Amino acid sequence: MKKIEKNVLDKIMEKPTIKTLGKLKSSSYQPKNIQEELAQNLRARIRKGIPSFNGLVGYENTVIPDVERALLSGHSINLLGLRGQAKTRLARKMIDLLDEWIPIVEGSEINDDPLQPISRFSKELIAEKGEDTPVDWLHRTDRFFEKLATPDVTVADLIGDVDPIKAATLKLSYADERVIHFGMIPRAHRSIFVLNELPDLQARIQVALFSILQEKEIQIRGFKLRMPLEIQFVFTANPEDYTNRGSIVTPLKDRIGSQILTHYPHNIEIAKRITAQEAVISEENKKTIHIPELAKTLIEQIGFEARKSEFVDSKSGVSTRMSITAFENLISTAERRLLITQDETTAVRLVDFLGVIPAINGKIELVYEGEQEGAEQISFHLISQAIKTLFPNYFPKIEKLQKQNANGPYDDLLGWFFNDNELFLEDDLSEKEYKKALDKVPAIGELIKKHQKDLDPNDTYFLMEFLLWGLESNQKLTKVRTLEGFHFRDSLGSYISGL
Repeated sequence: MKKIEKNVLDKIMEKPTIKTLGKLKSSSYQPKNIQEELAQNLRARIRKGIPSFNGLVGYENTVIPDVERALLSGHSINLLGLRGQAKTRLARKMIDLLDEWIPIVEGSEINDDPLQPISRFSKELIAEKGEDTPVDWLHRTDRFFEKLATPDVTVADLIGDVDPIKAATLKLSYADERVIHFGMIPRAHRSIFVLNELPDLQARIQVALFSILQEKEIQIRGFKLRMPLEIQFVFTANPEDYTNRGSIVTPLKDRIGSQILTHYPHNIEIAKRITAQEAVISEENKKTIHIPELAKTLIEQIGFEARKSEFVDSKSGVSTRMSITAFENLISTAERRLLITQDETTAVRLVDFLGVIPAINGKIELVYEGEQEGAEQISFHLISQAIKTLFPNYFPKIEKLQKQNANGPYDDLLGWFFNDNELFLEDDLSEKEYKKALDKVPAIGELIKKHQKDLDPNDTYFLMEFLLWGLESNQKLTKVRTLEGFHFRDSLGSYISGL
């Protein structure tokens, strides 16, 4: 993905042809640190009305303005939020605010600016070759460094260490700073450096970042090097980690310029836009599988139900990735049925939502009560709750207490089931058999016509099934799962026959 993006950008601006320090000095190039570079390009975008961070749906009026303020202030940033809130993606999008090409001293390990070198290698090379010092150019896609903080990360990984092989090869004393092998942070000079899950980093390693953030010094095995590193630091952290696995030490938090809180989508419409943007659906499936708008809404409502469920650990959060993978599974379930029945086209059905359960199971952290019920049962419960929540938006609300002798909107439909009738919907029915099974239920079609007058005809049978699931979630019908499909029966009649 990174290479593809780079190739596209290269077509916009070719790599500069300046190859020596002398020609660079005679050009219009002026050195600037990365904070100035980001702020300058951000100002230009804002003035022209160009979005600074494309593709981050739902953050336009909340997170993005905070990030823009931090970059204009030249701050390092800590993105604090639960899993699946696009923290890393936001950091990666900062690449677009960098200059497309910057000059570096050819052969430099730490991307030295030819006009402002900081490493001994570059200073000695310029002293030796002067105006003929070779210059190379670094593309902005190569100026992004990312590291996942894990307990096994060492100071040597991030800052550097003494390299005995280099000392032996070059016949240098260990007192010579040329024996140092630089870690990831010095190599990210003039770049964006992202450290994910900062609380997971051991406290003693976090301490090593103090002097880099504040004094721009690095210390390696007794060497104290004054290297004015120009790095845009972006940290990410999950509030859950503060208690479960570690915390950010207070002096380090004090040195981070801005802490910005991320969040989940505020409403269903924003969530649907995110899923539509991120879900990978083949062109063939888009042509052959109809997806009712209600099905898309229902997928997102499951996530909203999970975030407020008493069975799910709210401190852990429910990633937006759950809705994306659930939607992909939903389409794959319909595709699999299409392959079995060999119909030319199909529409998503409510029974297909059983296929999204594997996508839910692995993405929710259950509390003790939820673990006792089991992950699969909780996933099924969340689907049922989502249907119950959305049901009044499409059909009359089901009152718990109904006046005596009052006629309810669902009496005819429920009466059919009360007279020992039942409906069995198999998972892999052909389109013809599926529609025939639903059409045999009287009154259901009339309810759809009465309460959904502007309904897309392709959504009719999905809404029929939604009506039955909604009645079951409100305890007006009984739904029994078998290996082959679902049985819908009258709840009272089932109870009496059981007696």
